[in-house]
Amino acid sequence: MTKVTMTVNGKSVSGETEGRTLLSSFLRDGLGLTGTHIGCDTSQCGACVVHVDGKAVKSCSIFAQDVAGATVKTIEGMANADGSLGVLQQAFQDYHGLQCGFCTPGMVMTSAALLAENPKPTEAEVRHGLEGNICRCTGYHNIVKAVMAASGQSVAAVAAE
Repeated sequence: MTKVTMTVNGKSVSGETEGRTLLSSFLRDGLGLTGTHIGCDTSQCGACVVHVDGKAVKSCSIFAQDVAGATVKTIEGMANADGSLGVLQQAFQDYHGLQCGFCTPGMVMTSAALLAENPKPTEAEVRHGLEGNICRCTGYHNIVKAVMAASGQSVAAVAAE
């Protein structure tokens, strides 16, 4: 067992892990942050996306000990300080960018990383940026609208595909 310390959602946390413990498991089982979903366990679906030092990472593809000392942000860290939904989360709600909700944490985290790199993406750039995330319910149309709205752009021209 190895002691791992990192900053998660602004708080320093520590825990004992085996070398093979995935970051997704450390967050869910070790820290109780169950908003990070595990969909495929093979880094195919994107439900487990978190930010590690500001970069979107599929947490089922990295060991917890490999991010020791890093700053990690999960979906639980996306809310406003008063607990209300953050801009991107609110846009997902307002534009019906979720249905069953299983993919939503990963979609929000991936979208936040996209908007941090490109604050005013085109519709095509949003669709490209979300390619590593699978949604079985929405058809992506409303997710794209939500991301465009969160970026302050009009959603009127977003095409159904």
